[in-house]
Amino acid sequence: MPQFINDSTFSTYFETFEQTAWRLETRRGYASDRNSPNWTRWKAGEDVSHDPSSAWRENIQRQTAAGKRFERIRLVDDPPTDGQLFLLARAPSNEAVGEDIRNLWRADAERLALPAVDFWLFDNRRALVLHFDDADEYLGAELIEDPARIAEFRQIRDATWPRAIRRADFAAQVASEV
Repeated sequence: MPQFINDSTFSTYFETFEQTAWRLETRRGYASDRNSPNWTRWKAGEDVSHDPSSAWRENIQRQTAAGKRFERIRLVDDPPTDGQLFLLARAPSNEAVGEDIRNLWRADAERLALPAVDFWLFDNRRALVLHFDDADEYLGAELIEDPARIAEFRQIRDATWPRAIRRADFAAQVASEV
């Protein structure tokens, strides 16, 4: 069983990194999304692409204004799941404050033999591996500082980032297929 960090310290990693916070999202959906009011609005056909300010987006804006990078890759199935389409629709809120969100087709990730692990990599020195149960419920975050594991996460980032498609371009691809 992994050793989870205290949830109250989770946000500090996003406030104290020095250069980059990089995320890989591999799940087909997240229970937290399906349980949100925005999910219901999105399912009803409403625009959920822009939200009012939040602590999360205010921090992204502060960090990117200071020259730091927030980057994220989301794996997407073909055809995309509802959870993946929801995240695609929601991404403009985070992009508007400076996050660079890209998508990678799951088939491309499989060709790269990526492990099915969701994680944040901070400054190439530490990572938070996010754990979920079979119902996509978040269980906790495991702090990783082992140099060998960090090297593995850097390799994943370096293999996927050049192949990933910017969210707006990806959304256009998906729209033409739906």
